[in-house]
Amino acid sequence: MSEKLTMAQALNRALRDALSTDPSVLVFGEDVGPLGGVFRVTDGLTADFGEARCFDTPLAESGIVGMAVGMTMNGMRPVVEMQFDAFAYPAFEQVVSHVAKLRNRTRGAATAPIVIRVPYGGGIGGVEHHCDSSEAYYAHTPGLQVVAPASAADAYGLLRAAIASPDPVVFLEPKKLYWNKEEADLSAPVPGIGTAVVRREGSDATLIAYGSAVTIALDAAEAAAREGRELQVVDVRSIVPFDDETVCAAVARTGRAVVVAEAPGFASVASEIAARLTERCFHSLAAPIRRVTGFDIPYPPPKLEHLHFPSVDRVLDAVDDLQWEDS
Repeated sequence: MSEKLTMAQALNRALRDALSTDPSVLVFGEDVGPLGGVFRVTDGLTADFGEARCFDTPLAESGIVGMAVGMTMNGMRPVVEMQFDAFAYPAFEQVVSHVAKLRNRTRGAATAPIVIRVPYGGGIGGVEHHCDSSEAYYAHTPGLQVVAPASAADAYGLLRAAIASPDPVVFLEPKKLYWNKEEADLSAPVPGIGTAVVRREGSDATLIAYGSAVTIALDAAEAAAREGRELQVVDVRSIVPFDDETVCAAVARTGRAVVVAEAPGFASVASEIAARLTERCFHSLAAPIRRVTGFDIPYPPPKLEHLHFPSVDRVLDAVDDLQWEDS
């Protein structure tokens, strides 16, 4: 049944349903207990499931993830929150050296069904250390799955799939979309991890995005339609594993593509997507693939973030540059 809810509420529902159906699931992190987290994603979970199932930790991200590794080796399914994207960096050594390598190190004798929830990205007027887009670090680490939902329904479905996965998942939650309210049917199945989805059909060019950039791509497609140009929009959803089949087929249909992402562009996920498409779709391309990303700078002060963030105008400018005169 469809209902109107925010992404934060959908994530809360996913955690609640996982805690209800699987006694091995635990939720913990900084302020996720009685407070319900900075963004209230865990609101009410401690009251309903007790402090043994949803609890606060010290301000020590490395300890949070390290504790999760020990728990998962003893049959538990920890879901940890990093509170803010850049706060997760102290835990990076644990993620890379232990979480990502546990299955390989033990030749499959041990797995790491850990979900690391990372509220990421800007758009909330936050200062540095609160608005990083850190997906490239995790995507570059073999052994991790990396997903980024762009809707309430996807947030629910992908988080349930992540918790059920036998391998670790870095679950990127776009802070900018936490409070977007939309119609969603959480009982309807959604494509799982490793699957991209075409959100809007179009024949002239393809916009490829994930997380909060999907809303920018859809807004750009709407603006382009008013000017007579039909843009297809693909929601990547799953950064790792990446759905080459769906994304390449979409680009081959239009012959032109723009990758939209909030993170800085150099050595980015957007760069990897552009490279994969160039390799796989070269003979279908009518123009080089363009990228519209954040700038290669530390995240700017709140008053300037609107200039840093990819915008509809920047996306449409990139589309205009796709060598239409040669078509």
